[in-house]
Amino acid sequence: MEMIPETIAIGCDHAGFPIKDPIIALLRSKGIEVRDFGTFSLDSVDYPDFVHPVADMVEQGHAQLGIVICGSGNGVAMTANKHAGIRAALCWNEELASLARRHNDANVLALPARFISPDLALSIVEAFLAAEFEGGRHEGRVGKIPCN
Repeated sequence: MEMIPETIAIGCDHAGFPIKDPIIALLRSKGIEVRDFGTFSLDSVDYPDFVHPVADMVEQGHAQLGIVICGSGNGVAMTANKHAGIRAALCWNEELASLARRHNDANVLALPARFISPDLALSIVEAFLAAEFEGGRHEGRVGKIPCN
């Protein structure tokens, strides 16, 4: 049974901006509250300014999951993973998104906007939301990831 999060925080840079609004629309269609930390245009910006607030929301328990987007997905993933308790996973297909949740208990999805289509981005988000952490042998491994 799919566990729909109550709140998801989202943030992106200028490269991620074109796919952010379709993702927000998808989330809201599922009844999920979305906290949008920007950016709000195609003007060039620095991705950490929009990722840190997303990671803070998840870290503090104000959002169950986060989504961060930049051109390659690497910068946003690296930034989010600097936060204690954040497990951001860079995913460019549905299988990776599902595995990130099921095996790694990922709580932030990082998307590479310049390497995926808007439709694929939505499918990846769907897969991320549909998957649940399996625990078991994976729980011990995730527990070994340092939190600070």
